[in-house]
Amino acid sequence: MYPPELVQPMKEDLTSVGFEELSNADAVDALLNGENGSVLVVVNSVCGCAAGNLRPGVKMSLDNAKLPSKLTTVFAGVDAEATQQARKYMLPYPPSSPSIGLFKDGKLVHFIERHHIEGRSPEMIADNLKMAYDEFC
Repeated sequence: MYPPELVQPMKEDLTSVGFEELSNADAVDALLNGENGSVLVVVNSVCGCAAGNLRPGVKMSLDNAKLPSKLTTVFAGVDAEATQQARKYMLPYPPSSPSIGLFKDGKLVHFIERHHIEGRSPEMIADNLKMAYDEFC
């Protein structure tokens, strides 16, 4: 577990633009079990190289005509229960931090793994997400 004062700014980077923080398994289940429209789940992390581009890329993706109905986040290494539960919905992909899952009515329809985030610019991440929003939202 990371100290709260270390991760708080990283959490706020997404919650300050409208992302709901999921902190337990019940919150994840309530959101992803059923007919909830399109839901973006960002697995945030401390990792500077990947998460440092993930957060700006995710925020840039919100400048799009179509957007997910719900924007949510879990924080790997901090919200362990919520992260573990979210990853169950992201199968068959292996656990990956950071990562991004787009769900449509409880079904995973688009997933960006860490190795698709590392070395990519925020603009590339945003463009990837915008294409998914246009298709599934």
